Amino acid sequence: MLEITGLCVDYGTTRAVVGLDLRVDAGEAVALLGPNGAGKTSTLHAVSGLVPVTRGTVLFDGADITGHSPSEIARRGLVHVPEGRRVFPSLSVDENLRMGRIAAAGRKGWTEADVYDLLPALVPLRDRAGYALSGGEQQMVAIGRALVSAPRMLLLDEPSLGLAPVVVQAVYGALARIAADVPVLVVEQNTVAALKLCHRGFVLSAGRLALSGTADELGDRDSLLASFLGKRDAAHA
Repeated sequence: MLEITGLCVDYGTTRAVVGLDLRVDAGEAVALLGPNGAGKTSTLHAVSGLVPVTRGTVLFDGADITGHSPSEIARRGLVHVPEGRRVFPSLSVDENLRMGRIAAAGRKGWTEADVYDLLPALVPLRDRAGYALSGGEQQMVAIGRALVSAPRMLLLDEPSLGLAPVVVQAVYGALARIAADVPVLVVEQNTVAALKLCHRGFVLSAGRLALSGTADELGDRDSLLASFLGKRDAAHA
């Protein structure tokens, strides 16, 4: 459904992503893992049109979307939930969720009622402004708004970043239900949470693919350390 081939992303003279090949099929949840600066967020930004693709192609449902605008890509149903829990601070939870309809482009998907059923913690907060929400509540709203936009695939960037463990558990519980309905590509440094959710994973290091495999294969700690730190350092970790 999503196929990335030979992806390169540059920022000036710095190459952030180097020749990445990655595929997410219908019905799959896939993790993109790695340390800070590995190129994970740059990959999502390139796929969703937020930064230019220097080289390579991005296909979504067989169509070449390389270099398309973020709005056009979103209208196709490839919906990006960026890092940072970006909600409209002056709008209520209910109004934030309704904003998702703009990108739905006539597709039928999740309703606001469906989101409240999935994320019941938002029900008593529906009239609260975005700026008055906790980090975990903002993350739930951002995910809910993406669902109301009727995604055909979700791109999630660090959904657990800065959240307390109990909130991470709640967010990933919701994502497990979402992934049963919508394919997901999730960028994470929280490898344990991501690999519990996902079928497969890709590990980036310095912009390059260091390791890939099933969630069970990548759950082996020694393999992950070797890819993150280098084999010599991992042996002494």
